[in-house]
Amino acid sequence: MIRVTEAKDRVRNELLTAADAARRAGREPGRERDLVVQSLKAAAAALLAWIVADEWLADPMALMAPWVAVVLVQATVYSSLRQGAQQFAAICVGTLLASAAQVLTGNTLAALALSVPVLMLLANWHRFGDQGIYATTTALFTLSSDTVTTSAISHRLAQAALGAAIGIAVNALVLPPVHLRDVRENLAALAQETGDVLADIAEDLRQGDWDASITAHWSRASARLARRLDGLRAARSWSQESLRLTRDWLRAFHRVPLDVPAADEDERWSRITGHVAALIRALAVAADSERTADLPDGTALRSYARLLALLGEACHRESCWLLEPGGRQDGSYAYGTDRRAEATMRELHEALQASLRDHAGLGAPRAAVLGTLLLQAENIWAETERPGRAHRA
Repeated sequence: MIRVTEAKDRVRNELLTAADAARRAGREPGRERDLVVQSLKAAAAALLAWIVADEWLADPMALMAPWVAVVLVQATVYSSLRQGAQQFAAICVGTLLASAAQVLTGNTLAALALSVPVLMLLANWHRFGDQGIYATTTALFTLSSDTVTTSAISHRLAQAALGAAIGIAVNALVLPPVHLRDVRENLAALAQETGDVLADIAEDLRQGDWDASITAHWSRASARLARRLDGLRAARSWSQESLRLTRDWLRAFHRVPLDVPAADEDERWSRITGHVAALIRALAVAADSERTADLPDGTALRSYARLLALLGEACHRESCWLLEPGGRQDGSYAYGTDRRAEATMRELHEALQASLRDHAGLGAPRAAVLGTLLLQAENIWAETERPGRAHRA
């Protein structure tokens, strides 16, 4: 009964997620709308390839054209070209090897036994990328159709080339995919989640009842930040690839935004998340009763919690700025620390430095923990403040 209820909950959650994605696709530009556009483009490419191959050319192998076209409406124009070449090569190899095996053995089963193992090995060849499997599927299609003749081979290859040309042309000429928006969205999500993690740590430190289970929760949050960072790097890679071969064309139609965050922002946030991870490791060591390190006193921890909360707010402000790039039209920077928060942070920093001197008289382990925590907070502060670039009124 419990499993049935869980299954119903999963189905309901999936339906709600799908409905929410559909609403976002209709309401505003974003990943969901991009997915809808690419799906419709793939369907249109397949339909166009079928019309050309079957209705206009009346080719007996017309199925090959839409089969290839629908696959080649890829995430970027460059990947469509690259994978189109790889797929066509794989189809040629599969068709020719299966046909040769059929002619040599005169038996479909024997031809399958002879060609398929070889083609499966070739499918793993790095030159084919992830298109190598099409060599095997084409061979199966060739042998199952019982049309292994010179004419059938030429028709099959010609239709594969036609489908590749149509799929690539549709992807390149009809709203060519641009993934620059993904960089901004991933960067904003990373900033938001970093702020959330710092705020959570600050709240737990203020309550003063944290232990190993709490630090384990922080460690899982740190792992999520690492995955967010990986997502940002993947988005940056996609954005750079989406401009290959299409930059001038896209700029002519004003489809390339000029305010995409610079690549060095990825490295800056990589450093910030690294400092957060180091901070969490230091707290985990301090919470471990089997370690020699001791926790700082309550006053120092409360001051440190306030400092982390302000750093989290700075991350949240930058996330908002990234999602609303128009807010920087006056030349001022909406991210980082504001003047009031900065003054408070400097006061807290001075207080923590004084506490560090006091802790030094209580023993090296306790001073080492507070010193490590303070160092990581200073590192995060330096990255969020971005000295030399922030505009000060």
